[in-house]
Amino acid sequence: MATTFTPGEEAQLAQTIEMFEVITQTQPQDYQSLEILKEAYSKLGRNTDVASTSKRIAQAYVLAGQFSSAILEYETILQNNPDDAEVQEALKQIEAKSSAANQPIITDTAVFRRSAESSTGFIKKPGLRPASQVDDGRKQMEKIFVDGKLIAQSDFDVCWPSTDLSVPLTDVVEPFIQRLADKGVMVADVTLKLLSDRTRVAYLPLDKYDLDIDLSRTFPAETCRRWCVLPFDRMSKSIMVATANPFNQQAAKELAEATNNRLLWYLVPPMDLVKNLRKVFR
Repeated sequence: MATTFTPGEEAQLAQTIEMFEVITQTQPQDYQSLEILKEAYSKLGRNTDVASTSKRIAQAYVLAGQFSSAILEYETILQNNPDDAEVQEALKQIEAKSSAANQPIITDTAVFRRSAESSTGFIKKPGLRPASQVDDGRKQMEKIFVDGKLIAQSDFDVCWPSTDLSVPLTDVVEPFIQRLADKGVMVADVTLKLLSDRTRVAYLPLDKYDLDIDLSRTFPAETCRRWCVLPFDRMSKSIMVATANPFNQQAAKELAEATNNRLLWYLVPPMDLVKNLRKVFR
């Protein structure tokens, strides 16, 4: 049953649906975004859309080889629609695929539960390490851009932001891909597409999204400015976070320590990210 919302809340949900319908059309295997879309449909009582989105989530899991997660999603659908022939057939096909691949099906949902970490492999770890030991994603980025012969090592070294955790920040540290663009080494749109393809982190046009500034300000300004990350909306028990560096485990660690919610990461244009960070943390 749909909950009663204020006009503003309904407008926000409608915007979320519009945005994530576009994202999931272009990236149909992004079950992270599909889950957000499903949640928004559920809040508005659009049960038919909830069921169809659940099927899309299950299909995305199948394509990713996560058969147990797909089964759990399909079984949730059957709880409300036990005679759904499409779902019953899909379950039979999963059993056949898993048998052919000799892959046991594990039904423990804890195996697939994502907490602070996102699909990029961010991991929540205790304690703050020295700057020399901070994993800010440099090695992974260097492998893509330098080892992949997309840019020279000298350009990478010049553009990579230096890290000094002892120095308080008064402004946002511009991300690596924005510095590449500023120096004319690589266009930001090209690097965003490259990173999205390599990491499967969904792209989101931040300038078209109505940010939850109050939510953003519940997170440490120092963390957001230093690593150029921005929590920008909440959906159920998940918080969506904008980034231009999907490999920064230190940023993920620090944000995870500030919330008990799951963090869902999205790649956004770096200039929009910097602009909104300056607006939020003045």
